[in-house]
Amino acid sequence: MNYNDFTIGIEEEYMVLDPETRELKSHEQRIVAEGQKLLKDKVKAEMHQAVVEVGTDICKNIDEALIDVASLRGHIAEIAGNMGLWVGASGTHPFSHWNSQLITDNIRYHEIVNELQEAARSNLIFGLHVHVGITNRKLAIHIANTARYFLPHVYALSTNSPFWIGRKTGYKSYRSKIFDKFPRTGIPEYFESIEAYDNYVSLLVKTNCIDNAKKIWWDVRVHPFFNTIEFRVCDVPMTINETLAIAALFQAICAKLYKLRNQNLNFIVYQRALINENKWRASRYGIDGSLIDFGKETEVPTRQLILELLDFVDDVVDDLGSRHVINNIQALMDKGTGADRQLKVFEETNSLISVVDYINSQFLTAD
Repeated sequence: MNYNDFTIGIEEEYMVLDPETRELKSHEQRIVAEGQKLLKDKVKAEMHQAVVEVGTDICKNIDEALIDVASLRGHIAEIAGNMGLWVGASGTHPFSHWNSQLITDNIRYHEIVNELQEAARSNLIFGLHVHVGITNRKLAIHIANTARYFLPHVYALSTNSPFWIGRKTGYKSYRSKIFDKFPRTGIPEYFESIEAYDNYVSLLVKTNCIDNAKKIWWDVRVHPFFNTIEFRVCDVPMTINETLAIAALFQAICAKLYKLRNQNLNFIVYQRALINENKWRASRYGIDGSLIDFGKETEVPTRQLILELLDFVDDVVDDLGSRHVINNIQALMDKGTGADRQLKVFEETNSLISVVDYINSQFLTAD
């Protein structure tokens, strides 16, 4: 079976930091302007001026994606450093307040702020988006429907936002709680066909709910313009290897569901309400809680379910050429997620400044 069509594209959102105060710092789009000279449209502005978004090329495999992500992080760190700034990767900044951050002067962002008001102004968060290539949209909606079940498992691995506005939130990922204020977010409904999905989008456009399908910000979506399934549930991971391990896992889930479909087999499709129970648990406890195994109707430690997920996709990993990257998931669980490590630094130092220093120090590491 040929999995060459399952290409990978990775988008990450980085925070720009003042090295003296460790606060978020507006770079007045200077990083974007300088980055675009070298990297073209792989570097983009975001709604808040203290954010830089990057996106890889369409990568044929995980090794190409690794080279691209490492290169993008390296270039952005160098450009920022030349401007006397730092960068870091965390789902939220530990203490900077959103109300002091500037909005990028762009008509699209002004429209979003005008419509969503404080929900948009306070949406100072940093995520990871993984695109997995698939050319058949009918098959894409089938895979997206089924892949919803696994979103909390992978999300738990990415949790990297335990602090918000100087407070220890009690969540491993508070980022999702902030984003929940937006409409059309979270776990999507089940769509019986790609036509049903397209009709839904057309109705929203026709009734002036949205002007295009990019304003549907679900945790997974069949992309409205690209031939991809886009996974949007995760916090931006702290390190390069974590980003690649998570991207490889999403790719493997798609390939496995494709393989089952070709064998006239299917994974059980669960209700959105049930999957949301697991998403909340992942947000609150990360990998150290329990998720619900709906088939067994019982709680199971999240770490155990992640290992079961790795077993589930194991027979496609070698064909995808990603085993060496998928293997990093065990190391991630051993050392803890970004949230676990942020909390450990805070417990040891009682200093959110030290947490920011740690976030910055991990940006270019490959551990």
